[in-house]
Amino acid sequence: MLRPVWLPFLGALLCGIIYGAASGFGLPFVINKIFPKIFSSEGIEVEISNWQLMLYVSWLPIAFLIRGVSGYFNSYLINFCGVRVLEKLRLKVFAKLQRLPLAFFRKNQSGDLLSRVMTDAWQLQQAILNISNDLIKQPVTFFGALAALVYMALEKEGLAFVLLCLLVIPVCVFPMRYIGTKILNRAMRMQERAGGLTSVLNENFSATTEVRSFNLEERETGRFGTASREFFSARMKVIKYIHLLTPVIEVITAIGVSIAIYRAARGGISLEVVVPVIMALYMSYEPVKKLGLIHNQIKQALASLDRLEYILLEPETTNDSENPKKIDQFQGKITFENVSFEYEKGDERPALSNIDLTIEPDEVVALIGPSGAGKTTLADLLPRFHDPTDGRVTLDGIDLRELKLKDLRNAVALVPQHPFLFDATVRENVELGQAERSSATVEEVCALAHANEFIENFEQGYDEPLGEEGSRLSGGQLQRLALARAFLKNAPILVLDEATSALDSENEEKIQEAMTNLVKGKTTLLIAHRFSSLKLATRILVMDKGRIVADGSHDELYRDCELYRNLHKAQEAIN
Repeated sequence: MLRPVWLPFLGALLCGIIYGAASGFGLPFVINKIFPKIFSSEGIEVEISNWQLMLYVSWLPIAFLIRGVSGYFNSYLINFCGVRVLEKLRLKVFAKLQRLPLAFFRKNQSGDLLSRVMTDAWQLQQAILNISNDLIKQPVTFFGALAALVYMALEKEGLAFVLLCLLVIPVCVFPMRYIGTKILNRAMRMQERAGGLTSVLNENFSATTEVRSFNLEERETGRFGTASREFFSARMKVIKYIHLLTPVIEVITAIGVSIAIYRAARGGISLEVVVPVIMALYMSYEPVKKLGLIHNQIKQALASLDRLEYILLEPETTNDSENPKKIDQFQGKITFENVSFEYEKGDERPALSNIDLTIEPDEVVALIGPSGAGKTTLADLLPRFHDPTDGRVTLDGIDLRELKLKDLRNAVALVPQHPFLFDATVRENVELGQAERSSATVEEVCALAHANEFIENFEQGYDEPLGEEGSRLSGGQLQRLALARAFLKNAPILVLDEATSALDSENEEKIQEAMTNLVKGKTTLLIAHRFSSLKLATRILVMDKGRIVADGSHDELYRDCELYRNLHKAQEAIN
């Protein structure tokens, strides 16, 4: 990820080296070499002209100018590189989520995933921004100050003892490692609590109607308060350890400086000699303190990175094969060969068990059964939202896993029971179904789906914004636009998950008529929740506990299948 910005990164590295040299070596050197030329010492007057004095005193602003300019460009360039890399990381995580199977989203809360993509990426970015200012400058400053310290200690007699004061620096490593481990563990818990807080918020926003209809306002406020307090507690534990390291290192380094002052005083070393040495010693200790802070921030960033890597390292089970087969035109014969499927490995009851089924081209097969029977799971195998745990599904004799995923999904039109509309116009939402085989216009397919009846009442017609999740439409209107998409896609395989469930009887009759035309020449899998939908079916499958328990026409099943007969009678009683 750093390769595209290698040139700014090298520039940042160079500026950091210049900054460190100007800070760690330059300032002590100016004090050590220039100040004695300006100020008198031990009764000896220094005679210099005005222009020489101006030249000497200009060294200090020059050193700070070099330090300031290089520090600015180091910070800017390293921030540029860091933000660019993290932007790519966030996009990489989001792109990975688009490729993961639906089973991944069943076992992870959407709020937690949202927190990983947004909050954890932001935490990582903030850490990089904070770290970047010192990541290069402080190590170079440390070595520059060390070089100045060694130079002055060896140059002036009696100052070699100062080098022993550097032994306190390795001692700083122990609290840095201990506190860093604590921060990593607590930062992980803090990010988990942040995910929980986002999950509660996301769930509440998705259930605004239920919250108000069941008077759950106080309950939801309590849930959010509990999650907020847990996040606060976890956050404060991180803050406790983050701010503990600085005073610990300051005390340790202050001991080193004090030892140096004590030995200098006992050795009778003059003030003008010891001041630049003490400054160089301080300049070598200060980067250690800042590197300790960097160490803490890196540990906190690692906690966020681990949560992002959870997504990045998740196996993509529905990838294209290495050499996918290309089919120009599908006939539509679908075969399930001893298919079983588990959402989680080792489930006591698989979602599907030993399914053997053949659906001929142009056949309309209805799936019916109690809730949880596996109807939707079976249909989800067709566009490869999941892959079978055992067995295989073929299309025209070819295993679906051998087909290019994009080609397969272009060949399947799905109308879910609860369709989703984006925050866009009517036209843009319907055009999502546009495919190469589409020849109709948006207006034509909306007329076929009887959606034009309400679209024409909109002030902007087909350019009317529909709001978030199509919030301006009723359930029946949502389903009619979803049907319009399917008409426009004109795919050879249809999956209709009770596409008329939210329609009144008058509109249902119109849609049933339109769907009769829609299924012509297409292999159709119809998930039926209402028996009125079975009018389109040429064949009915009864499912229970992940198995196909009966197969036949309505009359045959009503006569021979007790489960089918009970389901039919139960719905008649409701009607």
